[in-house]
Amino acid sequence: MERIGDFVSRDDDSQANTQFIGGEEPSVLTSSFFLDHVGEVSLTLKPDGLSWKLMESFCNDHDDRSTCLGIQIVSRSDTSIKISDVYAVEFIDWGLVHETLLTNPGCLLGHASEVRKCTQSLSMYRFTVHGVERSKSQPSLWAPTVFTFGHVDKSTCQMWVNRLNGFLTMETDRPKNLLVYVNPGSGKGHGCRTWLSIAPIFLQAKVKTKVTVTERAGNAFEAMASMPDKELNSYDGVVAVGGDGFFNEILNGILLSRHKASYPPSPPDDDLTVETQIDPMVTIAEPSVSGEDESPLLSRSPLGGSQPMNINQDSEMSFPNERFRFGLIPSGSTDAIVMCTTGVRDPMTSALQIILGRRLSLDIVQVARWEKSQSNKDPRVRYAASFAGYGFYGDVITESEKYRWMGPKRYDYAGTKVFLRHRSYEAKVSYMKVETEKTNVGANAKRIKAFWGLSKESERMTCRAKCDICNSTPVTPQVETRDPHKESNWVRVKGRFLSIGAAVISCRNEKAPDGLVADAHLSDGFLHLVLIKDCPRAFYLWHLTQLARKGGTPLNFDFVERHKTTTFTFTSSGEESVWNVDGEILEAQKLSAQVFRGLISVFASGPET
Repeated sequence: MERIGDFVSRDDDSQANTQFIGGEEPSVLTSSFFLDHVGEVSLTLKPDGLSWKLMESFCNDHDDRSTCLGIQIVSRSDTSIKISDVYAVEFIDWGLVHETLLTNPGCLLGHASEVRKCTQSLSMYRFTVHGVERSKSQPSLWAPTVFTFGHVDKSTCQMWVNRLNGFLTMETDRPKNLLVYVNPGSGKGHGCRTWLSIAPIFLQAKVKTKVTVTERAGNAFEAMASMPDKELNSYDGVVAVGGDGFFNEILNGILLSRHKASYPPSPPDDDLTVETQIDPMVTIAEPSVSGEDESPLLSRSPLGGSQPMNINQDSEMSFPNERFRFGLIPSGSTDAIVMCTTGVRDPMTSALQIILGRRLSLDIVQVARWEKSQSNKDPRVRYAASFAGYGFYGDVITESEKYRWMGPKRYDYAGTKVFLRHRSYEAKVSYMKVETEKTNVGANAKRIKAFWGLSKESERMTCRAKCDICNSTPVTPQVETRDPHKESNWVRVKGRFLSIGAAVISCRNEKAPDGLVADAHLSDGFLHLVLIKDCPRAFYLWHLTQLARKGGTPLNFDFVERHKTTTFTFTSSGEESVWNVDGEILEAQKLSAQVFRGLISVFASGPET
């Protein structure tokens, strides 16, 4: 091949002109290829992406679509894919390329039914580009796509493959080694089937996976808690194939022994003081004993994958951690976490975002259960990524345990029973006041507006991909220090409550399309404390109906209070007190919680809609 200035001339037999533009190490590469099921295209490669333009053909008109006998065949507009959306490039040697647009003059002499004759197959060397495409109607939904390019010259194909793979190696955020835990009992028991459906693209993208299938509740927690930091550091992240409860199990297994922080303030013994525990957090946790998504330790028999490379990393792992990320492939009953972080409840979308190394920071709440006596005993600690709820929420999760044989439908059945029981509880709640907080107590007009579904979606500052609010300030490892003894910092509420909820994220799911708190953000450092005071059953049904509606306003009622805070405490006046923490049961008469902004990173890019 002869170099002429900044260009490399083509071999006369190659039927394509490959051009290097940019000097000794060209940044732009251009050549003619045949794109499978399209035709001859001019292909251009730049560091940020690949683009192609259909070459002029005999059988076309002057508009934006090629036609034959007036029948539209394929778009002639420029097409492209970003390198950041490509996850694999493969050379696949000699074979057929179906050329749709190459003119077959015979078709001009026939009828419209003979248009198919304009398609023929050519044999040539080929390479494929595997990437993602987004649904036009639902941008958050991703699917794999493949483009096959053909050329008569093998060296030309190989050169393009090498160049594309070179650009892919520069995508340094992409994982190379992952731990994968599969919960076979999640949701309808499809955990293994879900993993097998998306495992091939991990292999295609050359992502090594060590896969374990859990056998009993608590095993994944035990595996994460007991794994040496050096071994955990040899992976780029851990992926849970299951639901929110299973993700919570893995989250706690990692954080309880590695996140160093002071406890949240303990609940006051009376209405005058608030005590603070300042000793470093002790990593003692209660293994999960309930919740459908909590099937832990996976058996050591892999479904596929290989052992990770032994990378020398620092022996101690701490959080926040910029490198290590958490992934979640949805296979649970509600999958609220994945709905909020990707925008859809789709295993393939989650898998593609993991492979492409997408990154989001996620707030995590630390929940501390205190003993009834305020002695110097350390609390039991749990972490949650989405929600902690008391009253109605705790009763539903408790009741549902009696009907595990029903699968996900047990939540509907248990929820109906708890709703008809209409039980309220007396409790005291104290929360840290923040300057930006706006108490959301609905007025009559707002309730009427909510009833008729007249709220404007545009008024809600919902969390999106590349959210300005979540990215407004650098992620901080801890909650801002505040003096818990300073009365002006705290607001105390005492009364009877049907439910108390603390949402870290919006908690969107299929039964609550906007979530409990539609404008909650993934990484703004705030909890949303929702207090639902005792009220007639019909009013509470009104609230639940709004929660189940797209565009509903479940918080705009006189008996509902919403407070944005960073920490709160809770004391039950009775002996019974059950909390639902990310779908897991936690019995706690005295409880406190604090949020840590951006404590973990997840493989996700945020909702696109």
